Amino acid sequence: MFGVIALGVYGIMLGGWASNNKFSLMGAIRAASQSISYEIAMGLSLIALLMVTRTLTLEEIVAQQSGFVNWNIWAQPLGFIIFMVCAFAECNRVPFDLPECETELVGGYHTEYSSMKLGLYMFSEYINMFVSSALMASLYFGGYNFPFMNDMGLSANMVTIIGVVVFFIKILLFIFFFMWVRWTLPRFRYDQLMNLGWKMLIPLAIANIVLTGVFTLIKDTYFS
Repeated sequence: MFGVIALGVYGIMLGGWASNNKFSLMGAIRAASQSISYEIAMGLSLIALLMVTRTLTLEEIVAQQSGFVNWNIWAQPLGFIIFMVCAFAECNRVPFDLPECETELVGGYHTEYSSMKLGLYMFSEYINMFVSSALMASLYFGGYNFPFMNDMGLSANMVTIIGVVVFFIKILLFIFFFMWVRWTLPRFRYDQLMNLGWKMLIPLAIANIVLTGVFTLIKDTYFS
């Protein structure tokens, strides 16, 4: 899944280069470097989560979060924060919208595009935001699980229907958070963006992996 998401860099680079416009090319270079930088920290944050869940299957990760206290946000709060910040950067949302900074680059890598081509670029950003919200809800907030689901005595069909509704509510809450941050925060400078990714998030993600490994070893050795 993350390999498919990473393929978007090629479309952005080719689109900016094919425009034959220096602003578009500069915006494409910014977008590519930003995506590559923050994908590293995002992947490292997932490694720590996989060490806790001990599975690569998304279905099993969600199934393990059947109770409210079993949500992965309690076991991996730092990993979630890193993942969420990287999701903002991957979606080019404020304060990480430097690839399309109007005051510096006119419109970024899609400056020369209009009509359907521009619409597809915009549509892809919102799809990316929806997918990122769905992943955060699934990986850290129980997916379709909701508190006291197993204690209500509901039928299997009713649990399924409520689970789908709960899952989309979680996605909508994350999308609202994306919009709220857009209305609240100004954008970073480009050097601040790179420093945050390489000098803060990646070291924090590595430290999170080490701490998760230590706690997992202690748990398996003394409490299993």
